[in-house]
Amino acid sequence: MAFPGTYNISYYKGDTLEFNVYPKDSNGDTFLLTNFGNAKFTISTARGADGVANQIEAYIAISDDLTHVTCAIRPADGIQLTAGTTYVYDVEVTLPSSQPPYNRSYPTTHTLLTGNISVTDHVTGATA
Repeated sequence: MAFPGTYNISYYKGDTLEFNVYPKDSNGDTFLLTNFGNAKFTISTARGADGVANQIEAYIAISDDLTHVTCAIRPADGIQLTAGTTYVYDVEVTLPSSQPPYNRSYPTTHTLLTGNISVTDHVTGATA
């Protein structure tokens, strides 16, 4: 697999920030998200543990053509973030057990994208 990728984000509190993640395999070809039924876009103060204090499950959806996931930090998510704080995030997809191509007795999770989110309180316009 050619992922996870890393991308750091600057987020302005109150805005909607939407982006797409197009996973590729090790040959650089499209990694189809066939049979991946669960996708998560989590934002938290620490990486690696579910249920971390202040963990936010932001918007994520697998595209109809199974080529990418759409992620968004909505104003309702952003209100839970503190300006001046740097958060970590992960975009993950999970293949349920016994699904091709792996056919395992346990679910398989792939982290597609990871990085930091720097939060700014608001955008200040230019003065005259």
